[in-house]
Amino acid sequence: MQMPKTRSHPSPEDHRITVLLIDDQVMIAEAIRRALSSEQDINFHYCPDPQKAIRLAAEINATVILQDLVMPDIDGLMMVRSFRVNRVTAKIPIIVLSTNEEAKIKSEAFQLGANDYLIKLPDKIELIARLRYHSRAYISQVERDEAFLALEESRLQLATVNRALQKLSSIDGLTGIANRRSFDETLKKEWLRAARYQQPIAMLMLDIDFFKHYNDHYGHQGGDECLKKVTKALAASLHRETDFLARYGGEEFSAILPDTSREGAIKIAERMRQALKSLQVEHSRSKISNMVTVSIGVSSVVPHKDIEAESIITAADQALYRAKAEGRDRVVASDD
Repeated sequence: MQMPKTRSHPSPEDHRITVLLIDDQVMIAEAIRRALSSEQDINFHYCPDPQKAIRLAAEINATVILQDLVMPDIDGLMMVRSFRVNRVTAKIPIIVLSTNEEAKIKSEAFQLGANDYLIKLPDKIELIARLRYHSRAYISQVERDEAFLALEESRLQLATVNRALQKLSSIDGLTGIANRRSFDETLKKEWLRAARYQQPIAMLMLDIDFFKHYNDHYGHQGGDECLKKVTKALAASLHRETDFLARYGGEEFSAILPDTSREGAIKIAERMRQALKSLQVEHSRSKISNMVTVSIGVSSVVPHKDIEAESIITAADQALYRAKAEGRDRVVASDD
C-alpha cells in the first residue's frame, strides 16, 4: 500500500488515476488494494480516518474517491456533502461503497453529490471500469480548466503588454509627456466633446526662442536637458487633470485646454511663460535674453459644424507666428 505524497498544486504529470479509499474496515481496504494491484496506471491510497480525508485527497491529487457510508464517527452522507462544499475537493468524483441497497439511500447520496454507488464488495472488473471512467472524466475536466486558465493568463499578459506598448507609442521618449500622435487623438476627442456640450476649447502653441542657437552652442545633450526643464515648467503650470500638454515636435509644445475661454487660455499661457523665465536656464546665444524664453500663440473657439478641429491649430499657429514677429518672449492670442 503506497504512502500519500504531499503536493500543493497538481501539474500535468500528476493527472493519472489516483484512488483514495475512505473506510474504517482494514479488510475492505486490503481487498480493494489487491483488486487494483495489477493495474499499473492506478495509484491506490487508503485513509481509515474520515477527519483527515479531505486534506489527504488534496495532498495526493485524488482523481476519484471511494467512500464507505457507514463509519463510526461520522455519517457517510454528510462526508459526501463535506467533500462537495470544500473548494479543493468539490469536483473530485465520489463513488459510494455500501451494503445498503435501498433506493432512498442511493437517491440521497446522489442528491448530496455522489457520482456513483457500488455495493460492497464490487466485482473487480466493474470496480476498475468505474474508477477509470470517473477518473478520466475528471482528469479531462482538470486539463480543460488548466488550459483555459493558461489561455486566460496569456490573454491577460498580452493585454498588459499591449497597454504598455500603447502607452509607449503615445509618450515622447525624451520629455516623458504626450507625443504628436497622442496630441492628435486627444484633440479629436476633446473637440467632439466641446461640440456636443457647446463649450469652448482652447489651444496653446509654444516655441522655445532661438533654440537652434541653443543647440549649436550647448550641444544636443545640453539641448535635451533644456527641453526636459522646459517640459517640467510647462507641466507644472497646468492645474487641471483635463488640461493636456504634448511635445508637438522639436522645440515646439502644445496644450489643449478643454472648457477654457480665450481670456482663461491667455492667463495660463502667461503663467507658463513666467514659470519658464523663473527657471533662469542660461541661453547666452539668445537675441532677446540671457535666459531661455518661450513664445506662445493662443486660440479658443466653441466648435460648430462649419469648422474642423485643425482650424484651432491653425489659429494658434498664426498667433505664435505673430508672437515671434513682434519680438518673441510673449503671448499673443488669435483674434478669431
